[in-house]
Amino acid sequence: MNHNQMTARVGLFFLIGVALIWVTFEALHNGGFEKGKGYTVVAPFSSVKELKPGDDVRMAGVKIGSVEATRLSGARAEAVLRINAPYKIANDATGSIAMAGLLGTNYIAFDLGHPENGTVAENGTVHTRESADINQIMSDLGSLGQDLKGTLSQVGQALGPGPDGQGGLFQKLDKLVTENSAKVSVTMENLQDITGKIRSGEGTLGKLVNDPSAYNDLRSTMAEIRSAADQAKLFVTDTQGIIDQIKSGKGAVGTLLYDEETGANLKIVAKNLREVSDKMNNPNSSFGQLITSDALVKDAQSTLRKVDRAVDGMADQGPITAVGVVANALF
Repeated sequence: MNHNQMTARVGLFFLIGVALIWVTFEALHNGGFEKGKGYTVVAPFSSVKELKPGDDVRMAGVKIGSVEATRLSGARAEAVLRINAPYKIANDATGSIAMAGLLGTNYIAFDLGHPENGTVAENGTVHTRESADINQIMSDLGSLGQDLKGTLSQVGQALGPGPDGQGGLFQKLDKLVTENSAKVSVTMENLQDITGKIRSGEGTLGKLVNDPSAYNDLRSTMAEIRSAADQAKLFVTDTQGIIDQIKSGKGAVGTLLYDEETGANLKIVAKNLREVSDKMNNPNSSFGQLITSDALVKDAQSTLRKVDRAVDGMADQGPITAVGVVANALF
């Protein structure tokens, strides 16, 4: 092999190596040579966790860009995202930091949102939400384990011997059952006796269970009670209607209670009745003398007796004589 062939082979291997390096770089960085294409947006988070430049940005599971940089901005962390040119992020789309498997790398996941309502402009800020951190989850699981351990310890203490040396819960239950076994046996016998009487149709409950007529009577009674309840409900409804009419000023009672003119007239009538009553109780008035004066009563009785005598005297007299007789009898 001469020198020229050796040089040609070395050059060929060099070109192949450069091509492999380029392909590898493209595969690992997803088109790192085309970094200038697309546009950038900012995604704010309270913590970017393990997010790093080069991680994917996905929308509905489809890669639409990558993380260009992470930085601190005041009291929050920000991830600068480079979105590929064909893709747009809706204004109402929300992104979060997700994990590609339990041991995979982090990436930013966006939902589709509604692009018809507008999209995020270049260098704009997207909406984000916080997601569970694996470290926080493990910490919570550790706390849960401690709580569970404490609970099991308390249960063990409740089931085990007490501080006074007495038995635990199971021992106490066993002792309780042993000491009251005779009472439990008597109770079971009583229950068997009661169920036997019910089965044979004895007593009220037995008749209800075994006698169809008693059951029918009970149903009839319940139907009557229901009917009475319906009637009572109807009565209450009618009463409420009457009360509503009275409150609205309808009818005689409503008019008396709510009509101001009628109330004024009633006051006038009551005042007149009071005046008449006062006059009748006054012995100096005509009504009062008619009611309370004995002299007027005696005069009226005397006048009636004279009229009777005059009428008796007119029986056999002529008209002129009768007039004289009446005048003489009266005066």
